[in-house]
Amino acid sequence: MGVMARRFNLEEVGIAVFAEAFPLEKIREILKATGREGKRKRQLPAAMMMYYVIALGLFVSVGCREVLRRLLDGPMWIWPEQIRVATESAITQARQRLGAAPIERLYREQVVPIAKKITRGAWFRRWRVVTLDGSTLDVADSDKNAAAFGRPGASRGRSAYPQTRVVGFVENGTHVVFGAEMDRYQVGEVTMARRILRLLRRNMLCLADRNFANYPLWKEACATGAALVWRVKTQFILPKLRKLPDGSYLAKFYPSAKHRREDREGILVRLIDYRIDGFREDYRLVTNILDPIQAPAIELARLYSERWTIETALDELKTHLRGRGIVLRSKLPELVRQDVYGLLLAHFGIRWIMHDAALSEDISTAELSFVHTLRVVHRKLPWFISFSPSGARLRG
Repeated sequence: MGVMARRFNLEEVGIAVFAEAFPLEKIREILKATGREGKRKRQLPAAMMMYYVIALGLFVSVGCREVLRRLLDGPMWIWPEQIRVATESAITQARQRLGAAPIERLYREQVVPIAKKITRGAWFRRWRVVTLDGSTLDVADSDKNAAAFGRPGASRGRSAYPQTRVVGFVENGTHVVFGAEMDRYQVGEVTMARRILRLLRRNMLCLADRNFANYPLWKEACATGAALVWRVKTQFILPKLRKLPDGSYLAKFYPSAKHRREDREGILVRLIDYRIDGFREDYRLVTNILDPIQAPAIELARLYSERWTIETALDELKTHLRGRGIVLRSKLPELVRQDVYGLLLAHFGIRWIMHDAALSEDISTAELSFVHTLRVVHRKLPWFISFSPSGARLRG
């Protein structure tokens, strides 16, 4: 009599723990839209390679072939005769066929702010709090990467590694890094920030460091309708117009000293000067929330301290996911782009899990450990793999 034996189907491989964050249907849709779905049946199909690139972000310090083995470890227990771990050459060819476009598109479409109204630490009054900032990542030292991304200057000769600059937003309450752009090291953070301001919404409050405080960027950010609380340098000249009951001042932000002298094109702002107890450094904030009743100065000063949330999120990317001192693996610029967005997708997947857990326990995500969650995913990955095997008749 015949019984049904299951046959493993590589086309159906996914990471079950990330199934809600990155549904297989969405991945197939993106592959079709980018022309990467593939017509031939391959050893490393495109849909599986999408999940593989995310897995590379989870295991940055591990070799490419070992990452694939870990991804297939669970199914190999069930179908040891059907599964073979591809060679590094085959993996590289599969990555090159896939390219960066589908990975970047998945990031753009899926990685968005996820905080709900009940998410603790995500809101300041009626605003969703986000932070604008940037960082750099070391990439593999190759002539093509150096030409594509450039190197930072060094006091003695050239810098050890080329670097890519990344600028994006962090949702403070969840640490989700969204809207990130990458470019050459020499491209400034302000230039890159202008490309992503369109992602700000009227219900957002955006924090930013003093490096971003310039008139054109401020004007463009105000036009989005978002609330802004940005630090400016203490020597920045902002003529005070009137003191407000909470100790802040109405002031004007001008494009230049000439405009200030002629009182032209000034933007009305609220100015908050303060010093944190125990620190000698003075802080100066500007905000476009002009009414102190809506946002008292003392509350905005406390809120600005949350800007360091992005430092924590970037540390998660650069230290805990990538590994301290680890260089992104790929020697081709297209695959470096794939690496970076795969890293961002892996970070989002971990943060999605943590946010879901925080909601179920009614706690803040700050009370959960990113490192612990990452270790659990590492340890349990073989049993987090999803697949949909097809039936094949086995005669007995």
